[in-house]
Order: sequence, then C-alpha cells, then structure tokens
Amino acid sequence: MANSSDQIEFNESSVNLQSFVMFLVSMTAGLLVAVLLLPAWLPNMAFSLGGDAPKAYWYLSRATAFVSLSLLWLSMALGLSITNKMARLWPGAPAAFAIHEYVSLLGLAFAIFHAIVILGDHYIKFTLLQLLIPFSTVAYRPFWVGMGQIGFYAWAILAITFYIRPIIGQKSWRFLHYGSFGMYLLGIFHGIFSGTDTSSSWAQNYYWYTAGSLIFLLMYRILVGVIDKYFPQNKKPVAPAAPRPTQG
Repeated sequence: MANSSDQIEFNESSVNLQSFVMFLVSMTAGLLVAVLLLPAWLPNMAFSLGGDAPKAYWYLSRATAFVSLSLLWLSMALGLSITNKMARLWPGAPAAFAIHEYVSLLGLAFAIFHAIVILGDHYIKFTLLQLLIPFSTVAYRPFWVGMGQIGFYAWAILAITFYIRPIIGQKSWRFLHYGSFGMYLLGIFHGIFSGTDTSSSWAQNYYWYTAGSLIFLLMYRILVGVIDKYFPQNKKPVAPAAPRPTQG
C-alpha cells in the first residue's frame, strides 16, 4: 500500500516461518494439556468442559474470535500507519512493518484456534468438514459463518505472500495487500451477524471504535496521497558545492 517513493524493501520475512509454525504447535499442545489437566484441578470446570452441555468451548471460541479480530485490526492500523507515514514518528517504519507482519500471523493463529475449539461444543455440533467448507454450516447462520470462512482463507493467502514476496514481486505483493480491506470487512461482518455478543453494548462499541479508527486512518492516507500528488512540498534547492581552490 506504499508509494514507490516511500516503499520499504525487505529481502527476507522478519518473522521466520518455522518460528510461527512452532508457536502454533505449542499453542495447540498447551490447549490439549489445559483441557486434560484443568478439570482435575478445578472440579467445577469439569462439567463445563465435559458435561452434557459443555459451555467452555463456546466461551473460548467467542473470546478468541475477539482476540483474532483485534490482532487483525492492529495489523491493519500498522499497515496504514506505514503508508501514511505516521509510523515514521513511532516506532519507525521497519519496526512497524515487523510488528504488522507478526500480529497478522498471530491473529491468524487465534482464528484457527477460534474455529477448532468450537468442535467441542455440543449445542450446534459443528463438524470439521463444515469448518473447512464455506456456507456448509446449515444449522447456524450459514451465510455469515461462510463470510468468516472466506475471510479466513483470504487472510491465510495474504499471510503466505509475506514469504513469497521475492517470487511475486513488490508490486504484486502490494496489490494483493489491498485485499486486506475486504478481508477485514468479511471478518467484522462475520462477528456482527453471527456472533452471540453483538447485542451487548460493549461489543457494539468495540465494532464502532475499531472500524471507525481504520476508516480514519484510511481517509488520512487518501488525503496524504492527494496532497503529495497535487500539492508537492517545495524543496529547497541544493546549493552547488564551492569549487576547490587550485593550487598555484
């Protein structure tokens, strides 16, 4: 999303793919350990996790959905701050880009967690196939759940482009990155129309503030681009260097 004048070149991804995979495996292993051990330590949790109507999985899915969407919002905000030059003030463009990439991958991991943990819920009884195939969750708001699934796959594709950027080129990578706006819209509509917390005032405020802040950053980015194009800053002419005195 950057102009050629302020384009940032990175030869290698700042977040190692192997490290991200290890993080994802560690998080999944931690979840399994928690599910096995916590009920023994907290008897009241045993019913919530393994009773006839376990609720913990639904709560975990709802919580990780907001964490994932928040990380996506942060990644989008950092990306816009790089292109509108606000990141130059703090923390600097390279640092902002590295954080932008990392939180995007971290948000994707929480999105995977959000989908997988719902398999433990017995109310709607999602299947793995329904989680993988968009619009196949006929028992619960299939259209808006499908929007979220498409948004997830778009997110995964954009995450992969961090690692194939040298192959596809900077222009193609930047063009694909514009798709993050549509991906965010799919995610937030999925949350609004399929989430069970939408009627809560805190959830409504969350959607308004996060989406509104991105709209502000986008409008600021467009305004900066218009000013740079039609009202270029006057650059002070560089004075020619004085000729060296000749030795006589």
